[in-house]
Amino acid sequence: MRKIFGIGETIYDILFRQGQPVAAVPGGSVFNGLISLGRTGLGCTFITEVGDDQVGQNILAFMQENGINTDYVSCYQGKKTAISLAFLDENNDAHYSFYKDYPNNRLDFEMPLIRENDIVAFGAYFALNPVLQEKVKPFLYYAKKHGAILYYDLNFRDNHAHEVQNLRDTFKENFAIADIIRGSHEDFINIYGHDDCHTIYDQVSEFCPRFICTRGKDGVNVIDHGREYFFSSRPIVPVSTIGAGDNFNAGILYGLVRDNIDRAGLETITQDQWSRLIGYGIEFGSEACMSTSNYVSTEFANKYKIGR
Repeated sequence: MRKIFGIGETIYDILFRQGQPVAAVPGGSVFNGLISLGRTGLGCTFITEVGDDQVGQNILAFMQENGINTDYVSCYQGKKTAISLAFLDENNDAHYSFYKDYPNNRLDFEMPLIRENDIVAFGAYFALNPVLQEKVKPFLYYAKKHGAILYYDLNFRDNHAHEVQNLRDTFKENFAIADIIRGSHEDFINIYGHDDCHTIYDQVSEFCPRFICTRGKDGVNVIDHGREYFFSSRPIVPVSTIGAGDNFNAGILYGLVRDNIDRAGLETITQDQWSRLIGYGIEFGSEACMSTSNYVSTEFANKYKIGR
């Protein structure tokens, strides 16, 4: 069966509501999606970094319990695993404070075995961070060379918006290597100052022809080689929106495997196929909003189980 690889940040999320802690769970944008995919039975490998503290050990055990291969996790001696404090507002949207303790030399790993039509998920600031480019970029080009499908989730938070101009070239490099680009309308506002899909697609399509814009309760826009589709969201009352976009991504990747859409198939995705893919994304993303964990429940995942 095709494998899914992710490269990104691992962090321990402590959630607060009305000033009081209500939950503490492992997280990270790519991490969250891989946990959900691992629960469905897909073979997942994560390239990431943790400290050698108790939190890091707990996160490694959690990944393994959920079917994630941790052979390529960098564990830093004498360092603490990154922590985020996530403060939920009245709409259950999160506002973050981050606490990180990284060494100067980060992310040492051997290239994993990647085969044609495997899938690689990357994104967020991890895929833009100048400190990590000499490690992340070679892996992405290696995966591309070996025929993997690369899925890029922008996930660009407003706390980095002041860096946009300095990151323009890196954005373009990521666009050029990606096979599918996904961003929320907030991401596009932070990057471009607006969220007009057509204008943004005109710029992005120079590098990648498949573009997804998620708008929360206002639905999903897809533009594929100039063909435009719109899909409505499912009305929900969220417990927490943390992980919603990450699990939307998981649903798309799940659909690519479930519906056997390979690199050749990407070139001829029909409207019906996009409808199924986005449908998976909305189901996974909505499910993640129903609890203070960052991933779909095991009960939900069991309904979508795929044998290894």
